[in-house]
Amino acid sequence: MHYKRILLKLSGEALMGEQQYGIDAKRLDEYAEEIKSVIDKGVEVAIVIGGGNIFRGLAGASQGMDRVQGDHMGMLATVINGLALQSALELKGVQTRLQSAIKINEVAEPFIRRRAIRHLEKGRVVIFGGGTGNPYFTTDSAAVLRAIEIKADVILKGTRVDGIYTADPEKHKDATKFDSISFNEVLSKGLKVMDTTAFTLSQENELPIVVFDMNTRGNLNKIVSGENIGTVVNV
Repeated sequence: MHYKRILLKLSGEALMGEQQYGIDAKRLDEYAEEIKSVIDKGVEVAIVIGGGNIFRGLAGASQGMDRVQGDHMGMLATVINGLALQSALELKGVQTRLQSAIKINEVAEPFIRRRAIRHLEKGRVVIFGGGTGNPYFTTDSAAVLRAIEIKADVILKGTRVDGIYTADPEKHKDATKFDSISFNEVLSKGLKVMDTTAFTLSQENELPIVVFDMNTRGNLNKIVSGENIGTVVNV
């Protein structure tokens, strides 16, 4: 395998499938099948999921809600998504552990770095919920932070587009795709990959990011096998 230990970042919106809100059981099952396929190859998998399909703190703040309160609601939404993915994986016989950055002992383990690494070494999927446990930080930041802590080889950011383009391909038909690009080029061209805090943290720790289409079956498997799928952001 090209990568031994990966951190898969999924957006909450990805779990909506064709729905306008919540969790699409069909999409959840597809993701679980994709993850199982790489686990079966011996790849160690950690996952961070957003909560935007349920609640987004920034959106709440724009409507007059206290930002800290809204962000805490968003963190809880990521735990709900983590529980859903955990259930889908375990139905396929994949052992999982859900760790939360905020204490919900009846639902998830607290995040303990050494324990998370041990779970990965034993072949369990570790799902990190609750973001970083702090307001004002996105789940992108949580994904990069956890990837560094567990010494992941790469962050795989699953999206609905097949990589990074010169412009939004859904709005600009003439946009061209990058097969690979450096951190500095992303910044100089003003391209949106992750929020600035997360992206800078990844750059400083020389942690590569692969942006790819998670909704195309087999893509996750192809990436861990070393195929040129999506766009690689590297030093």
